[in-house]
Amino acid sequence: MLNIILTVLIGYLLGSISTGVLLSKAFAKTDIRSQGSGNAGTTNMLRILGRKMALLTFAGDMLKGIIAVFVGKMLVGGDLGGILGVLGAVLGHFYPLYFGFKGGKGIATSFGALLFVFPVQTLLAFAVFLILVSATHYVSLGSVAAAVVLPLLVILTTPYHPAIYIITACIGGGVIWRHRANIKRLINHTENKLDFNTLKKKKS
Repeated sequence: MLNIILTVLIGYLLGSISTGVLLSKAFAKTDIRSQGSGNAGTTNMLRILGRKMALLTFAGDMLKGIIAVFVGKMLVGGDLGGILGVLGAVLGHFYPLYFGFKGGKGIATSFGALLFVFPVQTLLAFAVFLILVSATHYVSLGSVAAAVVLPLLVILTTPYHPAIYIITACIGGGVIWRHRANIKRLINHTENKLDFNTLKKKKS
């Protein structure tokens, strides 16, 4: 039990390292959460500070999730340890201890981490994300769809393990919850689309 608690706690502390906030403060002398959507994640960084900062944010947010997975595998072992690390990292990304508990929506962190626990299922969910974003230009729609698809794929394709199923579903549910404002805007047809032409011209 102690190792389970340590895994989630260490994952949370790792997840609380907000890459977007650190990069925006270091290179743009601003807090990304004060601009655009107010989110500390990759999409807002892309819109406000451009591709380079967005890629660095995505990489940093993935990395903390990956480290959390390896911590879980060392302390608890197996896929259960890995998914517990993911849970902690995603919670930290949602509610970062070091940045006033105002974080991102968990896409990059959960993707990077889950890729090292359930690689095939995660890549399939990512394919769903890419297809929907390419077709609709709504990043939020692709994110929510991937958060629905991934737990279902895990349940359908892995040996029966209630704890893993529940934790994976909770992670997906958390991502969806963090997108609740986006879902309302999608329903009301007021959600912002990702303008690929503008992003191609945007320098960073």
